[in-house]
Amino acid sequence: MDKTNQGHVTVNHDNGIATIEFYHPSHNSLPGNLLAQLAHTISTEGNNPESTVIVIKSAGDRTFCAGASFDELVAIEDYPSGKDFFMGFANVINAMRKCPKFIIGRIQGKAVGGGVGLAASVDYCMASKYASVKLSELAVGIGPFVVGPACERKLGLSAFNQMAINASEWQTAVWAKDKGLFHEVFDSTEQLDEYIRHFCQKLVSMSREAQKELKTVLWSGTEDWDNLLEKRAEISGRLVLTEASKSAISKFLNA
Repeated sequence: MDKTNQGHVTVNHDNGIATIEFYHPSHNSLPGNLLAQLAHTISTEGNNPESTVIVIKSAGDRTFCAGASFDELVAIEDYPSGKDFFMGFANVINAMRKCPKFIIGRIQGKAVGGGVGLAASVDYCMASKYASVKLSELAVGIGPFVVGPACERKLGLSAFNQMAINASEWQTAVWAKDKGLFHEVFDSTEQLDEYIRHFCQKLVSMSREAQKELKTVLWSGTEDWDNLLEKRAEISGRLVLTEASKSAISKFLNA
C-alpha cells in the first residue's frame, strides 16, 4: 500500500476558533500531498471571515509529527522532485507566517524534524510534558535547512545549533519551554486542551485588527522567507540524492 497517499487534513469551526487537524498512520509524518493540503487549509482559514483564531493539532496521543515522510524521501530520484518535496514544508511555514490570524500550536507528543518546524512557526505554542523534540535531519544525511529559520527565530542560534548538530538526542518539553519553543507545558493532554480552549476563547473576544497588526510586528524581519526557504529547499533537494542520505534513510525504514 502506498503510504504517501494516506492520511488527512480536516478543519472544524467552533465560535470563531478554526481547528486544523492533520493525521498520517506513520506517526503523523507528512508526505507531499498532506503538506499541500495543510498549506492550503491554513491560507483558506486565514481569509475566512468566520475564523478569528486558528489551532493546529495532529490526531493521536503521543506523537505530534514525525516530520518528513521517509517513504516519500527514499523514492526521490532527481533534483526537481527533491526540491519540490522540501518546498512542501517551505509552503506550510510561509502560509503560517503570512496568515493574518494568530495560530496556536497544540503539541501533544513528540515532534521530529519538520514537526519541530511546525511548532516553531505557530504564534503561540502549547505542549504536554510528553512533547520531546529532535531535529534528526543531519542523522539522515540532510540537515534542518528549510525549518532552520523558523527554529532559530524561536529558539535562538545557540539552542538551534545544539538541536541541529546533536541530531540523535531528544530534548524534553521542559527544555523546549526554557528555550522559547513552547510557551506553556502541561502535565496531561486534558489540561492542555482545556487551557487551549480557554486561551482561544479569550482571543476570539479581542480585536481582530489589533491581532493582525501585532502578528505583522512579531514576524517583522521575515519578509524574504519566500526566497530564503526556496534556497534552503534546494539544498535539501540536492542532499537527499546523495548516497549517504539514501543509505541512512533506507536503514531507518528497514530497522
